[in-house]
Amino acid sequence: MKTINEMVTPMRQYIRHPTDIPLEYRFVEAVAHDTKYLRDISEGGLSFLSAVCLGAGAIIHIRIPLREPIFETDGIVVWCRDSDNEYEVGVQFVDPASEYRVRMVEQVAHIEHYKMEVLKNEGRQLTGAEAAKEWIARYARDFPS
Repeated sequence: MKTINEMVTPMRQYIRHPTDIPLEYRFVEAVAHDTKYLRDISEGGLSFLSAVCLGAGAIIHIRIPLREPIFETDGIVVWCRDSDNEYEVGVQFVDPASEYRVRMVEQVAHIEHYKMEVLKNEGRQLTGAEAAKEWIARYARDFPS
């Protein structure tokens, strides 16, 4: 496992995500906190917006209740920055297996966002399967591997 100092650089190896994907976190052994939205998912971690600043080194449990099965993992806070009356929090995954699972969450997040945008812009209500098929046909080739 990397040290906190090795993980302090922002995680920008993957693409920015839609900012309307909900994320929940709680300190391990503590009460849950709702946060605003997922910001980025990268290899090894993610960032999100929070109403409170989380200290570097804090261990938190993360849930992304976007679809079943719900993505859950533990992470270590590696940075926290003020961002217009909120805080952007960078988290490094504790479990290396989370890095593989997060790729599915990334794609589901984009497909769900696509589904919402199609409804908003075109008035079409897509099923999850229809949205996935259209998103894959239009955008999968540009999705980082």
